[in-house]
This record gives sequence, structure tokens and C-alpha cells, in this order.
Amino acid sequence: QVQLVESGGGLVQAGGSLRLSCAASGDIFRLNTMGWYRQAPGKQRELVATITSTGSTNYADSVKGRSTISRDNTKNTVYLQMNSMKPEDTSVYYCYARVGPLTNYWGQGTQVTVSS
Repeated sequence: QVQLVESGGGLVQAGGSLRLSCAASGDIFRLNTMGWYRQAPGKQRELVATITSTGSTNYADSVKGRSTISRDNTKNTVYLQMNSMKPEDTSVYYCYARVGPLTNYWGQGTQVTVSS
């Protein structure tokens, strides 16, 4: 089992910045890709950004150019720096981790609200 603990959500004004963190613990020996998804009310969960254990990144078009995902493998922690935030970024953000080839874990979610 892997536990994911998120932090850093909250309220930010449009144009502002926010940094999310997610620390993994437990059976992390085979920790692979980590990342962030988000889900707004009435919408499906969608990819925000992912990063592999070797540092390869992938971003949703909606956040590309204004977000940076990074990872500290010594701390088993993934970060998401979001800049120039927009009201449409308002969502619950979920940390994601893949262990081995097939097992996925999710955090409990952290609310991000961007006011206009």
C-alpha cells in the first residue's frame, strides 16, 4: 500500500500562483510515475501533469506553459507549481502515483479555488 498526502491547496486570486505538494509513503520501493489530476463539479477527472521516476514530464494543454511539475525522489514527493492561475483552474486536485507497472494510488484531494 502507498499513502499519498497532499498539501498546498486553497484560495488564490486570478493571475496568482499556488504550489501543491504530495508526499508518498508506504510501499514506495517500486514508485513509478507520479502526478496530478483534477476534477471540477459535474466534470470528469482530468490529467494536469505527470512526471516519471526519471524526470520525463507530460502536461495538459490547459496548463502547459504556466505550470511546472517536479519531483524529489529522496523525499518521495511531487510538486506542482501553478502560475497565472485562471478561474477555470478551480477544482479538487488529486495526487496520483503508480507503483510497479499496473497499480495506481490516489490522494484524498485538495481544493483549489481561483477567484476572479
